[in-house]
Amino acid sequence: MTRHSERADAQLTVDLDALTRNYRLLKSRIGGARCAAVVKADAYGLGMHEVVSALIRDGCDSFFVATLDEAMALRERVPGVFVGVFNGVTDAHHKVFKSQSLIPVINTLGQLATWRAQASGSPPHAAILHVDTGMCRLGLTSGEVALLADEPDRLNGVDVVLIMSHLACADDAEQPMNNAQREAFAEARKRLPAAPASLANSSGIFLGEAYHFDLVRPGAALYGINPTPGRPNPMAEVVRLRAKIIQVRDVDRPQTVGYGAAHRVSGPSRIATIPVGYADGLLRNLGGRGRAAIGEALVPIVGRVSMDLVTLDVTKLPATAARPGVMVDLIGGPLSLDSVAESAGTIGYEILTRLGQRLQRQYVGGGR
Repeated sequence: MTRHSERADAQLTVDLDALTRNYRLLKSRIGGARCAAVVKADAYGLGMHEVVSALIRDGCDSFFVATLDEAMALRERVPGVFVGVFNGVTDAHHKVFKSQSLIPVINTLGQLATWRAQASGSPPHAAILHVDTGMCRLGLTSGEVALLADEPDRLNGVDVVLIMSHLACADDAEQPMNNAQREAFAEARKRLPAAPASLANSSGIFLGEAYHFDLVRPGAALYGINPTPGRPNPMAEVVRLRAKIIQVRDVDRPQTVGYGAAHRVSGPSRIATIPVGYADGLLRNLGGRGRAAIGEALVPIVGRVSMDLVTLDVTKLPATAARPGVMVDLIGGPLSLDSVAESAGTIGYEILTRLGQRLQRQYVGGGR
């Protein structure tokens, strides 16, 4: 399946078979725990509908998103699955949560009061309690957990279907904060109603059984990002970004390339131009730092990445290897997503979520 014109010169391929292999690998590491999937931000930029459809065919029945709009888009496509909403519920939107059977993650006592107020005279309203164990972002503080323990009536009419927290440093297995958060989470659970528990994100799954509890919530690892930095990536690559060379320029005297004269050619060179830029998600920081691949040969990105174009120094390649119409890899193939992110001074999450919608998208595999 493709999106946009077949005439496009830049193509993003999403391998849904690789995605589902990653899901099965993660499931194989968690024993009897459930494996949900985090599909916020349009499934990390790869297309929520296509990703969720493939995961459902592979047996996934629980999903998490960040916002109500994301949850509504998911529910429109998939009527029967568990959908948790990380950002919680507001007074203005509680009716939408209820009518569409969406489950808010309760992050404050105010959100709890909002949700409970709508439960009066009704069957209990399902909710997830989020306990902050060290991130200092969303979630109930230790003081709020203590207040709930002392005043359990605050939960009347609320069906706590899950208690969750979020690890701050799970991608560093040696970080002592991991164990401190796990212990704080275990203590908080003792003070709250008995319910299934969830702590591990993608990297948390690889910290071991003590972190798995009843449900894990992988996101990045599903999409091929390495959950164990510094070690070989156990996940399959899901994304490949390629573009065609549209022009090759022979430069036979000292000249500059691109905006700001940021790259100076000092001798005879060949510069190839490809039609992809920061409007397509190729970060501007890659100018002068990143690489592209033509076959197995790596060539430098020279000059600035502009909105629509990137220039490559292909001087060392035979003219037949770098000519108009030849496909160039920018992500995938010899260039892993994480290596591209490292060159740009960022993380794979940002690379994925910035991939532009004007790229021709091709979905392969996934039980199609």
